[in-house]
Amino acid sequence: MKTFYGRADPSMGGIDCEEEDEEYDYHQEIARSSFADMLHDQDRNIKYYQGIKAAVQRVKARGEKVTVLDIGTGTGLLSMMAVTAGADYCYAVEVFNPMADAAVTIVKRNGFADKIKVINKHSTEVTVGPDGDMLTRANILVTELFDTELIGEGALPSYEHAHIHLMQRGCEAVPHRATIYAQLVESERLWSWTQLQPIDVDDGKRLLPPPAAVSCSGAPSVCDIQLSQVSPQSFTALGPLCTMFRVDFSQPVSSASQSYSSQFQVQASGRAQVVLSWWDIDMDPEGSIVCSMAPSWTYADPQEGPWRDHWMQSVYFLPSEMAVREGEEVRLTVTHDDYSLWYNLSSSPQTSTGSLLDRPMCTCQAHLVWNRPRFGELNDRHRNRSYIKALRRVLKSDSVCLGISDGSLLPILASMTGAQKVFSIENSGMSRQVIEQILECNSLKDEVQLLGMQPEQVTSEDLEGHKVSVLMGEPYFSSSLLPWHSLYFWYCRTALAQTLQPNATILPSSATLYIMGVQFQDLWRIRAPSGTCEGFDVTPMDEMVQQSLDYRESREAEPHHLWEYPCRGLTDPQPVMTFNFQKCLPEQPISSQGSVPLLRGGRCHGVAMWMEFQLTDEITLSMGLLEPVSEKGACKWSPHRKQGVYFLKSSWDSVGDGRASVAYNLTFDPKLGDIKMDFSVASP
Repeated sequence: MKTFYGRADPSMGGIDCEEEDEEYDYHQEIARSSFADMLHDQDRNIKYYQGIKAAVQRVKARGEKVTVLDIGTGTGLLSMMAVTAGADYCYAVEVFNPMADAAVTIVKRNGFADKIKVINKHSTEVTVGPDGDMLTRANILVTELFDTELIGEGALPSYEHAHIHLMQRGCEAVPHRATIYAQLVESERLWSWTQLQPIDVDDGKRLLPPPAAVSCSGAPSVCDIQLSQVSPQSFTALGPLCTMFRVDFSQPVSSASQSYSSQFQVQASGRAQVVLSWWDIDMDPEGSIVCSMAPSWTYADPQEGPWRDHWMQSVYFLPSEMAVREGEEVRLTVTHDDYSLWYNLSSSPQTSTGSLLDRPMCTCQAHLVWNRPRFGELNDRHRNRSYIKALRRVLKSDSVCLGISDGSLLPILASMTGAQKVFSIENSGMSRQVIEQILECNSLKDEVQLLGMQPEQVTSEDLEGHKVSVLMGEPYFSSSLLPWHSLYFWYCRTALAQTLQPNATILPSSATLYIMGVQFQDLWRIRAPSGTCEGFDVTPMDEMVQQSLDYRESREAEPHHLWEYPCRGLTDPQPVMTFNFQKCLPEQPISSQGSVPLLRGGRCHGVAMWMEFQLTDEITLSMGLLEPVSEKGACKWSPHRKQGVYFLKSSWDSVGDGRASVAYNLTFDPKLGDIKMDFSVASP
């Protein structure tokens, strides 16, 4: 049976299906997993071991043999902890085939093969009995089935099944319970990720969002982020931190939908918009061993907050913002199904705990077209002012404009700043409907013509006989993953060459790729070898990851929102490639080689990469660094686009004297639309 997978194709501006060999799942899942991050999470590991040891002691104190069921064993680490703590036998369940194979190897290498049985199944398929996977029901349940939202990986159905079919009555569980916390806040920054705001153009003109978008309850999914990187100065707490609900994992668990409420007095007047949420897990019944997901700014010393990427914090957007006054009684309600949570706010004290509230769903389609970073980008005032300023520079009263970007407001802004005629290519039918709503709301439906076709299909007839004098793009394409994928604009410009006037303006006129050697505060952990973890040899996991990286990820960059992952620039930003949109796409590859000196002391973990677009001779927009790197290397990154990160095979300790450097070798292949790359540290 043939297997296909989706891969970004920058030359086509979409997702291409490619045939993959039978090992695809193995390579894709392992290379991009968070196993390394989890194994490096010492706080998590220590507290799991403390909780497991305490549970084993409680069972032994009752005079029982200890049988452990470990669901989602991964590397087998928690099972090995259980046996080390005195468990008589452990059943380690892992559904992912390559991971189960790794667990078997790791368990054997550490000398536990006679006490740990790895079961390569989903826990709901495990059977108990003389001919079953387990000889007897277990009396300790150990799991790590949680995600940022706690229940998003199907924890509730798995616990429900385990208690009914696999566990003894009155069993112990590690973790013992989980608690969900939430805080109601007002935040212009966070709210801009879910609602399109008016844009001031000029001469009193404003681009208004359509009523359907304003009244829409938004996307139903959680926004999971490193909330520690959202400054408390960027939001106002309107209420206390509320305990919303708890789940006791040692008792039968239900996956049925339920609602819980917390009533409190508003602490500050404002607009209730956003709910910040996280959870903690008690590893023991007494709650003396706690693993918390609270952001670092909740700690007296923020440096004490453990860093994790496999578990973060959650941002939920209320279906609509609500004005609240200090001292007013309100009720915050959370509802969950078997996989997700959502929140609502009411000023009615009669709302009772247990009544189910409908899951918010997008009705305006904008939340299906634009993701959260895209909403933030469209609402960015500085960015919008830059585009409007650039349009004023290039537009004339007889300008004929053609826009190329996905779900873009740039063609509308061009019409509002004086272009004679504006066309915009919008291939997606859903995206076209959203833009049409905006045009109708602003009485511009006759001013901007939307073309539902590919750039190479556009003819003079589609342009009503006009030749394009201004070809524009942000550029933004929803299928782009890495910074240079936006070069699809160049492919479109080339395909449209025959529709352009001889001296047509191209906006942006060019793009430049920048690189910078960086030291990450924490992100390096996701690619760092584990070696020995809490005294157990887990090198087979490192071997699997490296094999996967060699297979697909080697010599490739990863997309990351670097505003969430603090780093220091150890080199200065270096422009390494410029792409001239004034000319058509070249047929031959573009190559660039050189080195960037390491000017600051620190450990160089990798290279950050981003694009800067030259809108006009005077106006440049960066999709990476927003400010010059400070003297000590501090960086401020654009929150709207992902930057590229290339992790070095081995990190490098820099003394910062400029003698050592990051060497680069880059080749842009116009046939593929991608960049082949290699980085290394060169020393004298």
